[in-house]
Amino acid sequence: MNLRLPVLAMLALIAIRAPALADADPTTPPAPAPEGPAPVKIGILTDEAGPYAENGGQGNVVAARLAVADYGGKVLGRPIALQDADHKNDPAVGGAILTQWFDQAGVDAVAGLSTSSVALAAQEIARTRNKTLLIAGAPDSDLTGKACSATSSHWAEDTYALARATTEAVVQSGGDSWFFLTVDYAFGLAMERDAIEAVKAQGALVLGRVRHPLATTDFSAYLAAAKASEAKIIGLANAGLDTITAIRQATVAGALTPRQSLAGLLVYITDIDAVGLAAAQRLYVTEGFYWDQNDAARAFAKRFNAEVHHMPTKQQAATYASVLHYLKAVDAAGTVEAKAVNAKMRAMPVDFFGRAGSIRPDGRVLYDLTLYQVKSPAESQYAWDYYKKVRDIPADAAFRPLADGGCPLVK
Repeated sequence: MNLRLPVLAMLALIAIRAPALADADPTTPPAPAPEGPAPVKIGILTDEAGPYAENGGQGNVVAARLAVADYGGKVLGRPIALQDADHKNDPAVGGAILTQWFDQAGVDAVAGLSTSSVALAAQEIARTRNKTLLIAGAPDSDLTGKACSATSSHWAEDTYALARATTEAVVQSGGDSWFFLTVDYAFGLAMERDAIEAVKAQGALVLGRVRHPLATTDFSAYLAAAKASEAKIIGLANAGLDTITAIRQATVAGALTPRQSLAGLLVYITDIDAVGLAAAQRLYVTEGFYWDQNDAARAFAKRFNAEVHHMPTKQQAATYASVLHYLKAVDAAGTVEAKAVNAKMRAMPVDFFGRAGSIRPDGRVLYDLTLYQVKSPAESQYAWDYYKKVRDIPADAAFRPLADGGCPLVK
């Protein structure tokens, strides 16, 4: 009897089954799952702990997250990933974050940008790396002027529009002499420049100005200079916590004369909430977004308030609108390549919370503005009911004409 054949057959069977047995060994790590498509990455760069944190900050992150959710969480079949960082209102800090995001982390677009000095530096970094910027906070009109970029869009109302709308209303109401309290960096200087031009264009006088550091806590010396000027209107060319502090200290008895009034050139609804209607009543406020302006704004505000516990500021609303428009343009362009996406963004209509908008070649996002006046406590009927409309300002009248900005992209 030949015993060799069964032995050979058994050895062959063991050889065939051995890999399967090895695969089933619980000590063997499982093979890695196939990787999915790389995410489209959007960074939110904002002031998270400084004087502009309340009107931007984590509210910008929430607004971007709501926009991503509303778009379905994917674009071009790829997941959308958000990350955020605090630029600390310092161009060097913001620039270092952007450089790392763009060069190492693969971030495709950055939104938010609460501070003009940071946004101006960021615009140059993004331009050289062909990345997209969605500027929702910084208001410096130079962003679509001499510093304009083909890969950026400016969603915040700018210093030109804010200065013209507010000063015109105040001058028409009898405010024919002005003194400015100006925060001493890019935004404040641009706002002061644009406001002085607007005041003089209406035949009113500018009697002086003082400049204060960012995050000033004591305005007494600056208010004393304003009082001594005898100007009827004290223009606040600052924002955020500086505006809140200035209003609070200016309303202390004797800080100004009875003939003097304040005009806030960049005011957020969170500023009004902080100082209260009694102190802020009758202030003029220029807004492209107010939470109670229409059904679309109220629907967004309700969702935002559920997470953040205050109504969205115009900066936070602009972050939402800019991220949503960017994602639509990525789909339309079929790529995240910045020049192609920004060309689509400029070609596509903008939905700015029920207001039709557009983007010019210089990156200026156009939409109608509204001039409001802050209500008195007696006029306010419910929570966050702070503004009464004075008049609408059409986009073509609100923003600087394209030919006047000095943008190199404009032929």
